[in-house]
Amino acid sequence: MVSLSPPNTPRDCQNWIAGSPTATNGEKTTVLSPYFGVPIATVSASTADDVALAVRAAETAAPAWRNTPQRERANFLGRYRGLLLERADHLSQVVALESGKTVDEARAGLLRGIEVIDFALSVPNADFGGALEVSRGVRCEIVREPLGVVLGITPFNFPAMVPLWMLPMALVTGNCFVLKPSDKVPATACELAALSAEAGLPRGVLSVVHGAKDTVQALLEHPSIRAVAFVGSTPVARSVYSQAALHGKRALCLGGAKNHLLVAPDADPDLTVKAIVDSFTGCAGQRCMAGSVMVTIGSKAQSLVERVVASAKELRLGTTLGALIDAAAKTRLEAAIARAVEQGAEVLLDGRKCVTPAQYAGGNWLGPTVLSGVKPGMDCASQELFGPVLSVIQVDTLDQALELERQSPFGNATSIFTSSGAVARYVTERATSGMLGVNVGVPVPRDPFSFGGSKQSKFGQGDITGPSAVEFWTQLKKITSKWALQTDATWMS
Repeated sequence: MVSLSPPNTPRDCQNWIAGSPTATNGEKTTVLSPYFGVPIATVSASTADDVALAVRAAETAAPAWRNTPQRERANFLGRYRGLLLERADHLSQVVALESGKTVDEARAGLLRGIEVIDFALSVPNADFGGALEVSRGVRCEIVREPLGVVLGITPFNFPAMVPLWMLPMALVTGNCFVLKPSDKVPATACELAALSAEAGLPRGVLSVVHGAKDTVQALLEHPSIRAVAFVGSTPVARSVYSQAALHGKRALCLGGAKNHLLVAPDADPDLTVKAIVDSFTGCAGQRCMAGSVMVTIGSKAQSLVERVVASAKELRLGTTLGALIDAAAKTRLEAAIARAVEQGAEVLLDGRKCVTPAQYAGGNWLGPTVLSGVKPGMDCASQELFGPVLSVIQVDTLDQALELERQSPFGNATSIFTSSGAVARYVTERATSGMLGVNVGVPVPRDPFSFGGSKQSKFGQGDITGPSAVEFWTQLKKITSKWALQTDATWMS
């Protein structure tokens, strides 16, 4: 088990512009580790002038990068991939220390991001263009071209994975990429940028600008940024999407979730219990794919709740369960649990009573929490809590369980636990979420299958990974050509 420790001196996280660390002009803040509650970094917000400097560097680099053959762009990603794997131990500790993940979770997220690089490396061998003789002597052709300078705004909970969902596909298709990471986790972005230079990425092709709301606004208003990808909460996703559209930019913004885990009477007990516990406690519940509502169908399925509680009780803070991102998150979650009790829920497992290990006394900790007797109208059943809290709702029929899923304004993920293929098909044909699982607690598609939800979990068209990413980061140029007068001409030729 890898043990974490805070640095002796907080790291100064600067912007990355034109291939070098660059100081910013905005207000400086201190970043506290979720594990220890002590300073681990400082970061300064980027002003509109800082944003303009980064975009100008990207614009300068764009023509040469656009004209670099795609296979050569992929070669860079191959070298980058090698460095990420080589430094995986170090990167995993950086991610864990600033985001609150366990080191194993941090490594898993990094490796999942590297899988997107694997897909990006295949893009030069795929045919995403095309040409056809459409009539006598007339040929139509489509050519994919990069958009130019594009933007990724990423959340605190996956400091390495989510940037790596965006960056490889944006770069391999010929764009210059500006990354705006969460101001809660600036260090990982600095590491990713430094490794890109070591891998030989030309100056200006990747920029990192730190900051919060004002920085995002300056980026969204900059006329040279052509597209925006965002991952975060639904209210912010909606706002970013609206602002991007207002300023004429292409946008794909992924928001929050309230994922349902439907448990049929014939569910495999061992598989189901492990999947549900892993789903609602993984990353301390701070992920949009966490299953936060367990819907038991009938009394037999309800009997599994006790096993879920017993299994979750075995988790240990700092070892098999990570920390919450900040003190505000802990306060918010504790209030949500208290409110659930006020509304009639029963606390079967109370994470507020977990004992924090002495070495993590200053951190932000909440143990696994299981709420039973939850009714659909309660806040804990409908709002995204973003913590290791599971709400259990009991229903009598599968259709009642599906109705709960359909009524949710969110649409990221739904899973059904069953031994029946017919039941699984019934659910996957009727559920409204964008990502569905059968006996899988966290149904994240692996490349080349794409990631993306529905309803208020996604604003914009397409998905963030897989072939949809090629569509998002490129535009089509259509060419119709004719080289000779045809004696047997049709209306088209």
